[in-house]
Amino acid sequence: MLYIALLHYPVYNKDGKTVTTAIANMDLHDISRVAKTYAAEGVYIVNPAEKQRQLAQEIIDHWRTGHGADCNPDRRAAFELLIIKESVQEVLEDVLEKTGIRPKIVVTGAQFSGGVLKFTDLRHRLIENRVPHVLIFGTGSGIAREVIEMADDRLEPIQGPSDYNHLSVRSAVAIILDKIM
Repeated sequence: MLYIALLHYPVYNKDGKTVTTAIANMDLHDISRVAKTYAAEGVYIVNPAEKQRQLAQEIIDHWRTGHGADCNPDRRAAFELLIIKESVQEVLEDVLEKTGIRPKIVVTGAQFSGGVLKFTDLRHRLIENRVPHVLIFGTGSGIAREVIEMADDRLEPIQGPSDYNHLSVRSAVAIILDKIM
């Protein structure tokens, strides 16, 4: 059982300060669609700012029940996976409530090294047991230390053939889901 969390707080900005980032419309569209394609159980959008959560809910409602749902049933199906939460703790509580099992927390990051969980090992875990996993992706300039420290595992970073490693979160989600599912 795989759940995805897109974290907007706590994350770092380019200066290393802990911030809350804005929810991007295209993240909702692209991440929900790739999650649906790869059979994720749900996609959590995590943001403590009430106005941001309200805006995201309006977008989600448009594609679930509004004019968008009538015009594009495929998009509606993907948007059914989206769940808005205020904190990582709320995500973990929701997964526990849904599954009855404390989820394993796996964080992603472009700079991780040493002692990281390999994509293939995560794939095997997801196939071999029914323990839910929450795969956390950060926005801004990466997931804050406090979330990394609460994780059970740090996932190996995506490595292309060049030294450049600055993907959009939408691209990272797609690549990692393809590698593990």
